[in-house]
Amino acid sequence: MILALVIFAVTYLLMLALPKERPWVALCSAAVFMALGQLGVYDFSLSAALGAVDYNVLLMMSGTMGIVSLFIRSRMPARLAEQLIVRVPNAQWAVCVLALFAGVISAFVDNVATVLMVAPVGLAIARKLKISSVPVIIAIAVSSNLQGAATLVGDTTSILLGGFAEMNFFDFFWMHGRPGVFWGVELGALTSLLVLLWLFRKEKQSIAASVETQVEDDVPTALMLLTVGLLIVASFLPQPESGLLATLYDLRSGLICMTLCVVGVVRACLRDRSAKPLVQELDRDTLLLLFGLFIVIAGIHAAGVIDAAARLFHAVAGESPFRLFTLLVVVSVVLSAFIDNIPYVAAMLPVVQSIAALMNDGVGVEPYVFYFGLLTGATLGGNLIPIGASANIAAIGILRKNGETVTTRDFLRIGVPFTLAAVLAGYAYLWLVWGKV
Repeated sequence: MILALVIFAVTYLLMLALPKERPWVALCSAAVFMALGQLGVYDFSLSAALGAVDYNVLLMMSGTMGIVSLFIRSRMPARLAEQLIVRVPNAQWAVCVLALFAGVISAFVDNVATVLMVAPVGLAIARKLKISSVPVIIAIAVSSNLQGAATLVGDTTSILLGGFAEMNFFDFFWMHGRPGVFWGVELGALTSLLVLLWLFRKEKQSIAASVETQVEDDVPTALMLLTVGLLIVASFLPQPESGLLATLYDLRSGLICMTLCVVGVVRACLRDRSAKPLVQELDRDTLLLLFGLFIVIAGIHAAGVIDAAARLFHAVAGESPFRLFTLLVVVSVVLSAFIDNIPYVAAMLPVVQSIAALMNDGVGVEPYVFYFGLLTGATLGGNLIPIGASANIAAIGILRKNGETVTTRDFLRIGVPFTLAAVLAGYAYLWLVWGKV
């Protein structure tokens, strides 16, 4: 177990030190664990390693990336943002509504993509009103990060949870007779909106805006809506007992996303005569990173590291579900402010499952409140500091390209109160609704 723990620690440190090389670090670590399994050091065969990869998650991510790229190109998000802005009374509400809109989009679209979509509208508004664009773009970024946990397709961490806990799209809204994690995220969004209204309370300038963006293609929007609709329908399909149909059932969400993506890409190729830009926009690094991490996590599980970590958490939290839930939320918020939440959530999901199994004197308890606490803390923790989330880094990059200087203080002034308000609201909701484990 010590060897596996050392390999995992070195893997994590290298991913922190070499962010651009994270996929190759994860793949090399996966290769090491597979080699140790072949040598008999651990009970970890090649088939077990490849079987640990959640192909449904990878297919979902690939398909969603393609559809999102087409959606951005259609310019529909920019037009929707403009249609919202013309209906607000002043700059304060313009900024807050734009941030809220970014959050809603981010519930179905990757966070970084959301920032890239909505930030140009924010920059245009800031220039027109002659106010600093820094707080405007930061507000858009932190709102995008918040809503990533709302739905199955909102963020990589949500997709990971859905795959691990066998949750379908509908489960994020209503699950086991109780409101799902979606409503906790929305409560956090409304609470954080009050924070933004207070932060921008002095921006009372009237705004004169118009809807100028023209949508070039309605099909990508239809594909987005169809993806969500089919994912919901797939949630109600009966599960086959075995055979090819059972395999297809396990991959149903990924196949839906990929099929619609292929339809959209083929259509775009016929229209534009080139698919190269779309292929370039595919986030291959994240896909390779996840592929490697699935194998690495399975490797340390086979070596006993997951069970040891679960016993450690259980020793700290004791038999109190509330104490464990609180510990998971706090630790996740703090750690996700400094480390990437994708490998963190991938590593912690099996740990949380094992902790839940140890509780109640070994009888075990329902793990969902702990899963949701992990997801909420890990998703929102990135908003504490400028480098805590990819959307924040993208937002700061946009500001710098436009000649703006962004200080850590500028970010903390919005990120800290926003995060605390959203986390506390979500924390209270999750415990009140799901705390009776």
